[in-house]
Amino acid sequence: MTSKLAERRTSIFERISGLAREHGAVNLGQGFPDFGWPEDVVEKAAEALRTGSNQYPPMRGLPVLREAVAEHYGRHQGLAVAPDAVTVTSGATEALAASILALVKLGDEVLLFQPLYDAYLPLVQRAGGVARLARLSPPDWRLTAEVIDEGFTERTRAVVFNNPHNPTARAFDAEELGLLAEACVRRDVVAISDEVWEHVLFDGRRHIPLSSLPGMAERTVKIGSAGKIFSLTGWKVGWTIAPPPLSEAIADAHQFLTFTTAPNLQAAVAYGLGKEDAYFEAMRTDFARSRDHLAGGLADAGFAVLPAEGTYFLSIDLAASGIPLDDVTFCERAVREAGVAAIPVSALYAEEPARNVIRLCFAKRAETLEAGIERLRNARRLFV
Repeated sequence: MTSKLAERRTSIFERISGLAREHGAVNLGQGFPDFGWPEDVVEKAAEALRTGSNQYPPMRGLPVLREAVAEHYGRHQGLAVAPDAVTVTSGATEALAASILALVKLGDEVLLFQPLYDAYLPLVQRAGGVARLARLSPPDWRLTAEVIDEGFTERTRAVVFNNPHNPTARAFDAEELGLLAEACVRRDVVAISDEVWEHVLFDGRRHIPLSSLPGMAERTVKIGSAGKIFSLTGWKVGWTIAPPPLSEAIADAHQFLTFTTAPNLQAAVAYGLGKEDAYFEAMRTDFARSRDHLAGGLADAGFAVLPAEGTYFLSIDLAASGIPLDDVTFCERAVREAGVAAIPVSALYAEEPARNVIRLCFAKRAETLEAGIERLRNARRLFV
């Protein structure tokens, strides 16, 4: 692997976003919501800014937030989390960076599952690790024993795992997670478990933390994100939960990355994590409605839509939709000729990419989704 691969993946996002601006396109490639945040949490941040401290908070996070994180996971996922196990970070990406820099040493082999969130590979490389890539395949993207066995080697020291999974929208089931956990325990591997989408699950699914499986509590770093839980992605408030000494090592790395995070945002997130269950249920219901709106409209337009079990994303299988274009060509032509932006999933592979799948973000207002559906319908007419 070379850093050029990571640069290539980044450039497709810049390219598509630039083309969307240039052509005035409906942008369903952007991975953030334009609705759905709780106004009371925003108000708490404003109140804390006016009345609370605006100086450096404690390096590992405000005590009130660390306690809120611990209580939240006890209530929602049945985890016994001590506040001392929590390190507050400037977003989940910083949590990933601190974890990887702390736990991956020069020459360590790190298992990544592709398609993958674009930060994973460059972070492993910058830590001096050696990335080993296991491939999930459309249309079901299942984590099988064969995929896991091919991914792990005797040199594997860590695995970075994302569940629910961006970009495939999979919520891995208990059997799949059990296979991964068993391999981690058997091979004495640390798991860095990116679980930022843990509350964005649909159709009655409930999140299964990797750390809750046998033998995993002592070897798992759990990463969470207020940005995803509250649809406030610009706040950049995340956290890690890990046992000592993993937690101490992560805190040491975090100290020399961002050191700390805005105290008013931490206070507001602490308030939000204590919200009643009804908030979280309503949030899922709202996003599921948007998912169904987009999926139904695309199916009516003749697209083969893949299941979306979690996250803000769903995917279209171009080949199964009768479209004889690869994903990059389709996305570039769609934004120019039909005025709609999507992301080619091949950009989220470092090798052996699937080239027939595009990713769309459904966390948009109804009028935006409707406009996107119509433009994709026109794109299909142009390209079939």
